[in-house]
Amino acid sequence: MKNYWKICVGLALCLNGLAEAQTAVPATWKAQWINTERCQSATNTWLIYRKQAELTSVPKQVIARIAADTKYWLWINDQLVVFEGGLKRGPSPTDTYYDTVDIAPYLKVGENTIAVQLWHFGRDGFSHVNSGKAVLLFEAVAPGVEILSDGSWQCAWYEAYQDTEAPYPNYRLPESNIRFDARLAIEGWNRSDFQGSLPSAKVRYRANEGPLGRLVERPIPLWKDRGLQTYVSQRASAQGDTLFCRLPYNAHVTPYLKVKAPAGKRIEMRMDNYEGGSERNVRAEYITREGVQEYESLGWMNGHEMRYILPAGVEVLEVKYRETGYDAEFTGAFACDDPFFNELWKRAARTLYVTMRDTYMDCPDRERAQWWGDEVNELGETFYALSPSAQRLAVKGIHELMNWQRADGTLFAPVPAGNWESELPLQMLASVGWYGFYTQYYYSGDSSFVAPIYDRLHRYLHEVWQVDASGLPLERQGGWSWGDWGEHVDMGVLTTCWYYLALKAERAFALQLGKQEDAEEDAAMMRTIARCFDTKYWTGTAFRSPGYRGETDDRAQAMAVVSGLATKEKYKALAKLFRVEQHASPYMEKYVLEALFQMGEAEQALQRMKARYQVMLDYTDFTTLFEGWGVGDTGFGGGTINHAWSGGPLTLLSQKVCGIEPTSPGFRTFRIAPQLGSLREASATVDTHYGLIKLSVKRFGKRLEMQVSVPEGTTAELLFPNGHRQQVAAGEHRITH
Repeated sequence: MKNYWKICVGLALCLNGLAEAQTAVPATWKAQWINTERCQSATNTWLIYRKQAELTSVPKQVIARIAADTKYWLWINDQLVVFEGGLKRGPSPTDTYYDTVDIAPYLKVGENTIAVQLWHFGRDGFSHVNSGKAVLLFEAVAPGVEILSDGSWQCAWYEAYQDTEAPYPNYRLPESNIRFDARLAIEGWNRSDFQGSLPSAKVRYRANEGPLGRLVERPIPLWKDRGLQTYVSQRASAQGDTLFCRLPYNAHVTPYLKVKAPAGKRIEMRMDNYEGGSERNVRAEYITREGVQEYESLGWMNGHEMRYILPAGVEVLEVKYRETGYDAEFTGAFACDDPFFNELWKRAARTLYVTMRDTYMDCPDRERAQWWGDEVNELGETFYALSPSAQRLAVKGIHELMNWQRADGTLFAPVPAGNWESELPLQMLASVGWYGFYTQYYYSGDSSFVAPIYDRLHRYLHEVWQVDASGLPLERQGGWSWGDWGEHVDMGVLTTCWYYLALKAERAFALQLGKQEDAEEDAAMMRTIARCFDTKYWTGTAFRSPGYRGETDDRAQAMAVVSGLATKEKYKALAKLFRVEQHASPYMEKYVLEALFQMGEAEQALQRMKARYQVMLDYTDFTTLFEGWGVGDTGFGGGTINHAWSGGPLTLLSQKVCGIEPTSPGFRTFRIAPQLGSLREASATVDTHYGLIKLSVKRFGKRLEMQVSVPEGTTAELLFPNGHRQQVAAGEHRITH
């Protein structure tokens, strides 16, 4: 092992290299962090800023670099330019993201009005680390243009934004409830014709210094803003005190209202799943002023139905919602002749999208946290459901996970996090391994993150993890020894399989980087594990850890298969077990189903998929999938109705049923080997950096007909059940065998 001094030096060098690889951090900034004299950076602080900028010309492009703790809204010359800019803090434990925005289309010759509203969360959460400072940084420099945040700006603490009374959001969320008292509103403060003035801004820190740390460029797109829209339907309660407004699907929305009311009336806005997942989420309140008025609460919520709770004396003139979310499109698709699987794929895709924003998250209902066990399933689904821009979110998460590696070499999630630090060892092995980091590289073709994170990955696998005298990994308690929700979890078998897959991924990365010695070490360890696996775990009918007393764990059998440690002669016995053992939660069920496909048991896989997910799909009012197999008491871990890890069938329906898998990084070459099971036909679309792969496959007796669209620059290999293989180049093809 390396000595402590070498470890510290190596970690420091790796951190520095990672920052350089993740973004080109500017050597200097002219702008400075600013706020106002009255700002105490308390929890749930709102600030407003104004700047007048005189321009003699406007270049074709003016890139503004904008940072905030935590979120901001930008107007230029009365036009909304950015709706909810900024990312939750945490590219590393000490640093801050900044946005880049081309503001040239909004500028003009003469006087320009720039207005910014800032929301400072002011507390830690499972997805954010608080700097303790409500501040803004703005820098736009181009030929003839220099707009910098400094003492020439105006800034005020916006007292109309306030805290609500209890109940408050649960401690996992850094966001607060938002109350806006319209009686204290500063009308038109963000408009060019504003006649008032705000106090002078105060300079607090230089850029790349102080409590905000270094500045790292935002690695994902700004949100897609679909604008204000009309609800699908509205209905009033029998008492007339609540307006129920239905959304087309589970989404991230901000509620809008236009009312006529006397002053001092309190309107509350919350979602139907406000208390979903056993914990309270965020809500909003609006205190009316006299007369006709309109308001949009800027903190996003999610669910299927917005509820406006109305006091007597308020006349509702109009209600709408704004949907925002990650800037990616549903370019992937799946369909077959069984409507059940079509609906399951559709709900999995919706679940995936609603669990994407600043990071992948387990659920927006309770935590909004980047649990990496969930993210492993999510990033795999992304390649089959969404456009390639979505792939950048996992790369962001990979850098964050490794940036937050602790001094002792352990990794933990969720990160960023200001109030969590426990390691879940098996989730971390899944993350850095074959289904996590390696899948992200291989399916995207993007290896940019591999070199920066490799040394810390190697340290984690070879120094934090230890093996016994036979070469099998020792179980680790970590902060939370967790393999899955539910009962009958065989941690010994799971640990060995996840560790083997992590070594497999590291070996591939080592070869890619020319680290031959590391690759040989990994290969030797894998051979040892494979040689000892049966001796320790195989009973003759199942894999079981010595000393494990629970029922046979379907998860453990599945991981033995997908890792390759279970040899083919055991498949018949394992298939029999999968008919009777059903302990996995939706998180690990993905691997059980994948194991069945890998064993050639497509019909059994589809039968089990339908049996396991039937209860979820019976809830016809929901467009997303659950944390457990049911809701409420029948759900695991709190039972949210929108949980990322449940979407594994999306991947398998496109990847295994339609059989579309890459055979070189980024789908430069790919295989199509359909496993229809009892289905007669299926089709899929997969969006790659080369273009769309499209497949339609139909069965005629023992023959299959494939109609395939192969993107330019790629080639495909078609595999038929009768053993026929055929290479096809770019273009349209119809082949029967």
